[in-house]
Amino acid sequence: MSPARKSPKHLTKDTNPPALDAAVDLTRLLDIVSVFSKQTICVVGDFVLDEFASCEISRVSREAPVLILRHRRTESYPGGAANAVNNLADLGARVLPVGVLGTDPGGRAILHHFRRKHITTAGIVTARNWLTTTKTRFLAGWTHTTEQQVLRVDREPAGTLSASLQSAVEHKAHRLAKQSDAVLVSDYGLGAATPALVRKLATNRIMLDSRYRLRDYAATGVTAATPNEPELEAAYQTQIGANAAKLDELGTRVLRELGGEALVVTRGKDGMAVFENGARGGHRARHIPIYGSDAPVDVTGAGDTVIAVFTLAVAAGASYFEAAHLANYAGGIVVMKRRTATVTRAELESTLRHEATAQH
Repeated sequence: MSPARKSPKHLTKDTNPPALDAAVDLTRLLDIVSVFSKQTICVVGDFVLDEFASCEISRVSREAPVLILRHRRTESYPGGAANAVNNLADLGARVLPVGVLGTDPGGRAILHHFRRKHITTAGIVTARNWLTTTKTRFLAGWTHTTEQQVLRVDREPAGTLSASLQSAVEHKAHRLAKQSDAVLVSDYGLGAATPALVRKLATNRIMLDSRYRLRDYAATGVTAATPNEPELEAAYQTQIGANAAKLDELGTRVLRELGGEALVVTRGKDGMAVFENGARGGHRARHIPIYGSDAPVDVTGAGDTVIAVFTLAVAAGASYFEAAHLANYAGGIVVMKRRTATVTRAELESTLRHEATAQH
């Protein structure tokens, strides 16, 4: 059953910067967060291990004009769809992850993270002939200075998922989606999440985050999607920039093509734009200003946090606009943390109470 939605304001289309809509009821948002723990979310997607190698700059090499780094430590965190799973767990939801992991160190590390948080792994297929995607970021700095990323090395599978692995994922996704209040699809282009699979899950409420092929999910039964602005631009090979009319045009177009109910475009320092099918007709999107600082500490995995909170909020009864507001708050919290981070339910509630106090 689709959640209740508020009708947006009637805005006249022009080329001026987008107007910001009035804030939602913060008490209502707190009520929504309070029932997060009663929701079950199935996450179907591509699991990634995010590694961060902290190093100290030793000197410049004599062999080439490059820095020599002295390794201090390496930390690993669930990334990609696994990061969405991690966020949902920290928000108190019951999570049912579905995807493929290799039996390699990266796969074992992600399973260890999940089991440590008591996340069920029954929906995860493990395969000896599959390489778990691992993104290693090398961070370096002089003694007593802030580390900065100087290099990233990605280890990815060379081929595609075999037919047998795809079939196993499909079977597990179909079974676990039936036990869920909503399905979160996290497509990083590695093969676990596909338009064909989503089409078979279309009886569920499906929230989509697709890195490279947003338009391929047209008419698959997607309920809502949360692309960032560069992904929207790449899908149509154009630039949005400060052109509010272009944003309206592309947002309306992709929502119409998907056949879904809502589209949330994340825009970095410019906040979010929320499009709703039917409710707003041909008028402009509603805009939510950025929460917090426009100078983030680390944006790694912020999109995973946004789709996790948005999906969970809709499952808990939020309108799409309310869910986008909650996701906006969560995104503002998580980008001020280092590494691939999550937002907790306590942090989200504390932020909402602080904002409510400030309003009064």
